[in-house]
Amino acid sequence: MNLVEGDYFGLEFQNHQKMMVWLDHIKPIMKQLRRPKHTTLRFAVKFFPPDHAQLLEELTRYLFALQIKQDISCGRLTSNDTSSALMVSHIIQSEIGDFEESQCRSHLLNNNYIQDQMPLIDKIMEFHSKNIGQTPAVSDYQLLEVARRLEMYGIRLHPAKDREGTRLSLSVAHTGVLVLQGHTKINAFNWSKVRKLSFKRKRFLIKLRPDLNSSYQDTLEFMMGSRDCCKVFWKICVEYHAFFRLFEEPKPKPKPVLFTRGSSFRFSGRTQKQVIDYVRESEFKKIPFERKHSRVQQNIRLSPLPSPRHHEGLTESGAPRDRVDSPSRSHWKESALVSAEDPSALKTTRASPSLQRNGHEDRAGSVSRTEERRGSSRQAHQDHPNTAVVCNSPHLSASSGHSHGMVNGQKSLDLGSHSPNGGLPSPLTSPLLNDAGSIRTDDEDEVQRKRFPTDRAYFIAKELLTTERTYVKDLEVVTVSFQSTVGQDEATPESLKNTVLSTFEPLHKFHTGFLREVEQRLALWEGRSNAHIKGDYQRIGDVMYKNLQGLKPLTANLHKQSEVLLELEKATRGSHRLEGLCRDFELQKVCYVPLNVFILRPLHRLSHYKQILERLCKHYPATHVDFRDCRAALADVSEVVEQLQGSLNKMENFQKLLELKKDLIGVNDLVVPSREFIRLGCLNKLSGKGLQQRMFFLFNDVILYTSRGMTATNQFKVHGQMLLNGMTIRESEDEWGVPHAFTLVGQQQSVVVAASSLMEREKWMEDIQMAIDTSKTSNGTSELLICNLIDNKCPEDSSLEAESEDDITALHTALEKPGPHRGNTMVHVCWHRNTSVSMVDFSVAVENQLSGNLLRKFKNSNGWQKLWVVFTNFSLFFYKSHQDDYPLASLPLLGYSVTVPKDSENIHKDYVFKLHFKSHVYYFRSESEYTFERWMEVIRSATVPTGGARVPNSKESHPL
Repeated sequence: MNLVEGDYFGLEFQNHQKMMVWLDHIKPIMKQLRRPKHTTLRFAVKFFPPDHAQLLEELTRYLFALQIKQDISCGRLTSNDTSSALMVSHIIQSEIGDFEESQCRSHLLNNNYIQDQMPLIDKIMEFHSKNIGQTPAVSDYQLLEVARRLEMYGIRLHPAKDREGTRLSLSVAHTGVLVLQGHTKINAFNWSKVRKLSFKRKRFLIKLRPDLNSSYQDTLEFMMGSRDCCKVFWKICVEYHAFFRLFEEPKPKPKPVLFTRGSSFRFSGRTQKQVIDYVRESEFKKIPFERKHSRVQQNIRLSPLPSPRHHEGLTESGAPRDRVDSPSRSHWKESALVSAEDPSALKTTRASPSLQRNGHEDRAGSVSRTEERRGSSRQAHQDHPNTAVVCNSPHLSASSGHSHGMVNGQKSLDLGSHSPNGGLPSPLTSPLLNDAGSIRTDDEDEVQRKRFPTDRAYFIAKELLTTERTYVKDLEVVTVSFQSTVGQDEATPESLKNTVLSTFEPLHKFHTGFLREVEQRLALWEGRSNAHIKGDYQRIGDVMYKNLQGLKPLTANLHKQSEVLLELEKATRGSHRLEGLCRDFELQKVCYVPLNVFILRPLHRLSHYKQILERLCKHYPATHVDFRDCRAALADVSEVVEQLQGSLNKMENFQKLLELKKDLIGVNDLVVPSREFIRLGCLNKLSGKGLQQRMFFLFNDVILYTSRGMTATNQFKVHGQMLLNGMTIRESEDEWGVPHAFTLVGQQQSVVVAASSLMEREKWMEDIQMAIDTSKTSNGTSELLICNLIDNKCPEDSSLEAESEDDITALHTALEKPGPHRGNTMVHVCWHRNTSVSMVDFSVAVENQLSGNLLRKFKNSNGWQKLWVVFTNFSLFFYKSHQDDYPLASLPLLGYSVTVPKDSENIHKDYVFKLHFKSHVYYFRSESEYTFERWMEVIRSATVPTGGARVPNSKESHPL
């Protein structure tokens, strides 16, 4: 089945004693099955996690949904009428699509999903009518969201009696051992309280840790049907404990030489933490597991299980998907599993079924791997203008031909690829831009290089040219793209239109002229030099001084950037339609970074001019003909930068708060005048069920902790907050035995968290302590929307409580019709890379923007491919040329390391740097020593903490 997260599942069968047991995959089958020809192995969910957000593959969630559907049908998963009706509404939404009264009623009359379904048909139809537009994937997610709150979720009963002979049932869950009477949970023994589980003949023993506050005995005894019943339950307890509580698979004990005592059974396989780390660290790029609604499917049925008996294992009744549309493809048809980073990983893939979404047909392209052309990249072809590759990976295509790229989930130029449900690509999308025409031979490159000047000043001037090209394109995003879409809509206030137009149009006109002059000067500088013109054209300071003088009248426009930002935020807050328009605009290919970043670009550009002039002044001797103009231009731009610096810092913080507001669910009033953003990133929060990955947001007055939702919005759900006022922080690695752990002690609660490394812990503790010290001198108070936080608590953050109809109805209302959302923001990158960034890092990244041509080579290819590369917002964005309006692919650099190749890598070229993250390797080649140093410098700002080591020479080979 090619399941990446297959560890959650198992094969169960009925043994010779008529008990259902799990197949041990490391023990020979013949030793477990006495009559294998007459035994049926059933594929089923074995381990039920408390939160389905921990299931990273859509295919895995689909199979869990089938298990829930089966448990509901057979009465194993009990619930009240409201919950039952709500779950069935999500099931039929995934099977027959949007609500149509006659068809829905007919379907429910012909298919039974729950016992005593007839009295609930009207309520099911009412809930189903509210699911319009909901995809099967979202229906699966919401089915699991309802099911996981039920008391019997994942419960498998094992009959037993207590010492008084009362009939009970034992069960095991991720939290520990449960005791039930009927379908009511009467006791629970958390793993942290259990010292030992054992059995002796028919007696199952639970030995507890000493607890002065507990009235329980040291050892609890339950009588089961037989010794084998005890052993079966004991085994599943051992496996549950190891899977959910251990970091890694326990090592087997050495076998004794003479005799054994007790069972030698040990859990074998990956733990949940290892599964999650494997999927995340491997950074697999998956085609989403997609399927059609049964209604639009007509007679075609798709199912992962070719079993003819629908009641056995995870199959669907009523609307089975157990037949592939081609007899020759009887294997599992769903998603391809390809590395997002390394093209060499494209070895084996999984085909994807044809699918149709609400009547719009997308044809899934088959995965093809073409031969390398001139030792370079793989190519793919799009065979129809309406064809959509059912994936977010640029590796996957319909057939050989032109390649595919992905930015913000949109189809790129000549690289058509988008998600069939409008979903966004992973923030870890890696470029695979293959164009045979852009591959250059080494001889061509050497000839081209020899024609150009070698003076360092020339390459500094060329940096001005390349970055100015990118800046003018960014201005056009606001003046052309934004104005033509959002600006023309009647929902946009006239005041906002006028403010944007009056602010950006003059700047765009000025910088277009400035770019033209720089291009002309560089063209002359690159030409054959004659003695009488050499001094006139091999300089850039005069052009910059002249244009910076012309920019002074536009200083008022630069001061208005904050006004534009405030006006836009005010308008979107007052109009849901305008908010939706801006959100849709940010999903377009041309808007490759958040819209607010483009609005602040003019302020950032002045800092870039200042840096370029500083490099020129440092390079030139005082007697150089260009030195005087460069120094004068530097004085002018420094004066303007100093005037704007205060407002720029405030606007950057304001912009960051607005961006985070879009990424968070469950908190209001995040953007307040006194709040300052400090750091965001991943920490593992210690709870009753172990370490759970959480995204933490540190501000100058409060800490928020969240988890990533798996819905179409890709937003982070807030679970709790801790005010900094009165908080203390301490290291607690020895206290809890968890590496890199520290404890946050607040006024109302304490939270134990663990960082991914010692360096991460030091950064977090330093920033939190600084924020605590600052809050002591602050007079402001911090209040967030507490009611939302209560609703969004994780299972480990609140005690178990029974469901109510109000809770279920509110849950259904909150989750219906989610809007699209960017899934490749810096918050998501930090989540996937398990790292953090601070406001200082963002400020440094703003200063370290760079553009230019680079030659790129993959680890297992020979040729070099020329690309236009833009570094901004901690990411590399790849274009075919500087004239393209939008990038074809992107590569977030957080977590990557930048080094120079070793001799053993056989690169043998100058000015080459290497990017690598785990097994993913890229080589980039620049044209000069100066450009090599600049690229190393700016990339290092995104991959190495501030204040790291120096940039090595191009001949050195050690990591930074």
